Amino acid sequence: MGKPTGFLEFTRELPGKAAPENRVKHYNEFMERFAEPKLNEQAARCMNCGVPFCHSGCPLGNVIPEFNDAVYRKDWQEAYDVLTSTNNFPEFTGRICPAPCESACVLGINQPPVAIEEIEKHIIEIAFDKGLVKAKAPRMRTGKKVAVIGSGPAGLAAAAQLNYAGHSVTVFERDDKPGGLLRYGIPDFKLEKWVVERRISLMEEEGIVFQCNANVGVNVSVNDILREYNAVVLAGGSTIPRDLAIPGRELKGVHFAMDFLKQQNKRVSKLAVEGEDIMATGKNVIVIGGGDTGSDCVGTSNRHGAASIMQLELMPKPPGMRTEFMPWPTYPMVLKTSTSHEEGADRKWAIATKAFIGDEKGNLKALKLVDLQWALGEGGRPASFVEVPGSERDVPCELALLAMGFIQPQHKGMIDDLGVETDDRGNVKATEKAYQTSIPKVFAAGDMRRGQSLVVWAISEGRECARKVDEFLMGSSQLESKDHSLMFLSM
Repeated sequence: MGKPTGFLEFTRELPGKAAPENRVKHYNEFMERFAEPKLNEQAARCMNCGVPFCHSGCPLGNVIPEFNDAVYRKDWQEAYDVLTSTNNFPEFTGRICPAPCESACVLGINQPPVAIEEIEKHIIEIAFDKGLVKAKAPRMRTGKKVAVIGSGPAGLAAAAQLNYAGHSVTVFERDDKPGGLLRYGIPDFKLEKWVVERRISLMEEEGIVFQCNANVGVNVSVNDILREYNAVVLAGGSTIPRDLAIPGRELKGVHFAMDFLKQQNKRVSKLAVEGEDIMATGKNVIVIGGGDTGSDCVGTSNRHGAASIMQLELMPKPPGMRTEFMPWPTYPMVLKTSTSHEEGADRKWAIATKAFIGDEKGNLKALKLVDLQWALGEGGRPASFVEVPGSERDVPCELALLAMGFIQPQHKGMIDDLGVETDDRGNVKATEKAYQTSIPKVFAAGDMRRGQSLVVWAISEGRECARKVDEFLMGSSQLESKDHSLMFLSM
């Protein structure tokens, strides 16, 4: 490595960011960039460990020590080549990945781990700045046509890889612009949409065709897709949200989180908003669900100018650091405070919502809440709960946002028309070994196959699925799996 003693000389640092009171006034990204000396120091912390557990911690198998070394030596071409050998979209993962690689970092045993995610983001942005990122059109075409249904991270990764292999790829997207979750699910203050558009433009330059407002199973015939394409990749998201069937669910002011977030993303992009405006301005907002989507609702509500924001989580409050039940290098379920939480929110744990309470006009005015007492089971995990007697109370609320996750992809339309088998969770049934559904020429990847998961897992799934599709079409594949250190780079 470039500096064998770097991890002894430098501690972990992250770039600066705008103050909360300033950044809530806009929807732009607010993280600063490292100055070159500081980036050099952070890369120097990578310690040339005997077994780099960060490889296995990353779902993509990113070759992390090697790109850290290249950053330390300021060899940006090498850093870019190594990084993109396993990750098609580091500009996305460098912004929104929870960085399981850092949880597995060997340095993290007794020091703060290497700032891998930030280094990754800097590599790709410096590569764009220096003109190193160029369209990679294949040298020759195979004559095979592949339809990719869904333009989220899994669909984009599958499309990119299949295009590199020489197949003619068309991506079908039911929304008005490509990007899926990246465009309409993640707020601009975490991922500005010019970043998505920059990548889409590059993919189009490489020969990939995007058809938007193309809802397969609704205004695009499933039979036409099966007839016209040699293979099909189902890469739609897990889009059916988990609901909360309690009294008052029908009241005005109770909405799914993704409807709220999608509307705001469209406003920021100056696009027409469908349906009645969902706004937090001047309201007491309660976000039900403690995950990333709930956090995004907090950040958006702060920017709307909510009167108050409370975020509820059914589970007990996580510990602040690893416990004996979360040994290194496993991913620890510890307390996380997002940048949105820094901007202001009253976070509550071990709370259940009993009812939505309305006024005489059918508008939401309060939530009936109750405290929970959890009992721990095997492995220190919360196993069962009881309601705390006498803790029931009403809390003012004019906007409740349901951010409790997603249960399965939408079946009505494409999945029902295809007739592919689904598993016991309602996802499209396809093994990780082959990614092939009950229809041989139809494959599935991402949330549609594995259920709701991380963007980094979606990209990994798209890449692995593309390799299996290439094998199906050609008998073998030059696209490397994540078990290899380098993908096919000669194109």
